[in-house]
Amino acid sequence: MLFSVIVPTCNRNDLLSKCLDRLVQTVQTIKDDYEIIVTDDSKSSEAKALVEEKYPSVKWVGGPRKGPASNRNYGASLAKAPWLVFIDDDCIPEKEILAEYKNAIALYPESRAFEGTIIPDDWDKLKEDMTECPINTTGGYFWSANICVNANLYQEIGGFDQNFLIAAQEDQDIYVRLSKLTKIIFLKESIVVHPVRKIALGKKINQIPIATKNWFIYETKHNAQSVKRTFRMAGSFVVQFSKGVVKSLLKGKLKTAVYQFFLLFVGIPVYLNLSIKNNWNG
Repeated sequence: MLFSVIVPTCNRNDLLSKCLDRLVQTVQTIKDDYEIIVTDDSKSSEAKALVEEKYPSVKWVGGPRKGPASNRNYGASLAKAPWLVFIDDDCIPEKEILAEYKNAIALYPESRAFEGTIIPDDWDKLKEDMTECPINTTGGYFWSANICVNANLYQEIGGFDQNFLIAAQEDQDIYVRLSKLTKIIFLKESIVVHPVRKIALGKKINQIPIATKNWFIYETKHNAQSVKRTFRMAGSFVVQFSKGVVKSLLKGKLKTAVYQFFLLFVGIPVYLNLSIKNNWNG
């Protein structure tokens, strides 16, 4: 067995079905044994019924319901293969994705981690207001929607950091930690297609405090802190978010401009408050 393909899911059964349809075809392109593990954080039993009825070769397990990092780690803890491939439940993998990873493992024996291409399902939709999609066409992002990691190395570093509150910085964090131990190779032809999502403005605004804390966890973990750094970072955010407001208005993205306005006047104070509470010394 070469690959354990881990698909974390939570209440997205229609998308999960599309992902598994393609993934079951994909694994047939490699001769080695493989396994597909769906680790399910949803409270209902619908995903379990779906997998057991339509995908008998796929292993379904109930997740720990402690967030995406924990869900991925749980799937990895059950894996039997020497290489872990993570694909998100809303992504459609190209048929050659595992063949590309297999070839790369042979071609780059010194590397123990790889990242693949992530492209949106609709480039034009990305131009609309309040739309988002993780894109990786050049490498250096290590978005967990499409990565491959040596299982021993993954366990050695403790997998994804479960202290992160929501999805985002756990990908950046594991990339930094892996980069210290192995060269990470980007595989252009190892591709998944990710849906472009339109996000409700109210939801994004409500998430600003927790998203700021999430980023703060990453920042304090990887950078030495001081009063000087705190205000330098706050200043850079003021510039960044202010420019974002102007650029969004010029593009006619009113809701995005409103969100960036709230980042400016809510996110930065939350960041400064977190810094003060943590007693950073100059």
